[in-house]
Amino acid sequence: MLAKRIIPCLDVRDGKVVKGINFVGIKEVGDPVECAAEYDRQGADEIVFLDITASNEGRGTMLDVVRRTAQKVFVPLTVGGGIRTIEDFRDTLRAGADKVSVNSAAVKNPQLIKEAADIFGCQCVVVAIDAKKCKDGHYTVVINGGRIDMGIDAVEWAKKAEELGAGEILLTSMDTDGVKGGFDLDMLNAVCSVVKIPVIASGGCGKLEHFTEVFEKTNASAALAASLFHYKELTVGEVKEELARHDIPVRSTQK
Repeated sequence: MLAKRIIPCLDVRDGKVVKGINFVGIKEVGDPVECAAEYDRQGADEIVFLDITASNEGRGTMLDVVRRTAQKVFVPLTVGGGIRTIEDFRDTLRAGADKVSVNSAAVKNPQLIKEAADIFGCQCVVVAIDAKKCKDGHYTVVINGGRIDMGIDAVEWAKKAEELGAGEILLTSMDTDGVKGGFDLDMLNAVCSVVKIPVIASGGCGKLEHFTEVFEKTNASAALAASLFHYKELTVGEVKEELARHDIPVRSTQK
């Protein structure tokens, strides 16, 4: 079995790392470059950097922060937020990102996934899906921090993203995001059952056991968390030690 990845996420607004509850009541918690460097030291497998205001307010990704982060971080760096065009992909990769995450723009223009995969390779293209559970039990795609329901089935959208050339799915449950009650296992299983590409679990991690649970009860390839790491409630090393105790394969944190 491939090693499961632990991925700290840097949600950034105005050049600062922030973490809110359900994208509302956002709090400022630190410098993204310093946070990323610390996670690298702790043994993070990858780091995700998301400009959480870019899509909503129409600003491009903060490439300067990406450049400075990439100079200090020596694990794969995924960057998203405000990615709308092939030029945005190219600029972000040139700034030092290893992968580019696209969300709203891919929902509105699915061919962007295929174009990016054809030019830069599937391994560079991460499709981020934010989803909520509907009353009838299916999952719907939402964009702009959960403010706009696109009326698209999230499981079907994940399948289509894979067909178009996505190399990975970053799946965030907007129902659990920031709430710390655990990952949305049902949503993860629904998506993992229909795609072959890796799925990153995101949204809801609140304690050590949630990491073990997501890998024991779903086929997620990676688990992403933000506030647990930002507020120093846990280190990446502590998470990996716990996973290893449960015989879940992880990459060593020894540098």
